[in-house]
Amino acid sequence: MPLNPDAVGAEGDPVAIAWTSTDSLLYALSVGAGVADPTGAELQFTTENSNGIEQRALPTQCVVLGMRQTSPARGEASPMSRIGTFNPAMLVHGEQSFTLHKPLPVAGAASVVSRIAAMYDKGKAAVVVIEGSAVDAADGRPLYTTRMSAFIRGEGGWGGERGPSGPRNSPPDRSPDHVVSYATRRDQALLYRLNGDRNPLHSDPTFAKMGGFDMPILHGLCTYGFTGRALLHAVCADDTTRFTSMEGRFASPVLPGQQLDVSIWIESDHAIFVTRVGDTVVLDSGRMTFA
Repeated sequence: MPLNPDAVGAEGDPVAIAWTSTDSLLYALSVGAGVADPTGAELQFTTENSNGIEQRALPTQCVVLGMRQTSPARGEASPMSRIGTFNPAMLVHGEQSFTLHKPLPVAGAASVVSRIAAMYDKGKAAVVVIEGSAVDAADGRPLYTTRMSAFIRGEGGWGGERGPSGPRNSPPDRSPDHVVSYATRRDQALLYRLNGDRNPLHSDPTFAKMGGFDMPILHGLCTYGFTGRALLHAVCADDTTRFTSMEGRFASPVLPGQQLDVSIWIESDHAIFVTRVGDTVVLDSGRMTFA
């Protein structure tokens, strides 16, 4: 059957997730931390036993927690099982945001509840918005919330609401306060997929061609993680306790091995950002907040 708009509001059962110090180290390496870092500032994300340095988790890691978990709530009880059927090769990540209610621990456990927040009819495509709320198992307090949209080509046309559109979080009319550049590796997607996102769009050339790409592309959330590192460095001086939220829209695909240039404009309590590969915008509508 096609997509089911009646799935909006569906909520899944709580899913228990857990992560370790090693998971946090792997995530940091998978988004480029520690590469060509002469200051040693990123040892806090890439090692757990450096003298005088306490390990910390990158704020953006919250968007991948639980990807490797298995639970009945990811089967028939999951709200995603109610949205209908579609060709997974036609799905791309549209937008991603998160809010941290307290700094993410390097190891821990949480209970996550997901819900279908919205479904929009774009005519020749559909957008499905999924929200997740995580509660820290250690103290019962809110840990983080996430919101992502999936853009599914070929699944619109049922006459539903088109949803919001138009520019937002536009950069101010001045030069950026910072431009941070990171080179990705040619095997970046193969490393990043070990966080749990095994979508073959990022590893299998045949599957990538089915999706209209000449070669496997980099995970959008990998670009997101590189961008988050740039913001943490330029805006928060690598202090994870100051990084409170981030949102952005995936505008164009990135190929492993390309360089990411993150332009950042700092305002009073937030920053606006745009990530480019050369002249091509790959992540826009970007906003992060900081303490």
